[in-house]
Amino acid sequence: QVQLVESGGGLVQPGGSLRLSCAASGSIFDIYTMGWYRQAPGNQRELVAVISERGIRNVPDSVKGRFTISRDNARNTVYLQMNSLKAEDTGVYYCNALIRTVQDARYKDYWGQGTQVTVSS
Repeated sequence: QVQLVESGGGLVQPGGSLRLSCAASGSIFDIYTMGWYRQAPGNQRELVAVISERGIRNVPDSVKGRFTISRDNARNTVYLQMNSLKAEDTGVYYCNALIRTVQDARYKDYWGQGTQVTVSS
């Protein structure tokens, strides 16, 4: 019913930039929050940034000032601009969204398939 499709990952040198995109599609009624999580090998999945439908952002200190999350509500798309990347930013980045579908009035959690980001020289 609902799909989240990510794009934009890859290999970048320390200090470089990448931009991730995630587009939601399907029988969507509305999307409350959209965000990004990441998981490095051996670590738990952690929040990178999240943005509400009204543009309220939650960004942890580990990426604040380097990563910027934005959202295009008309396109059901969320973006993550990552600047000044560090080796410790390496991991699989997952898109997440709280979505109500046309068929169900309850918000449910949806996840993308993940995109690899590798920061290395």
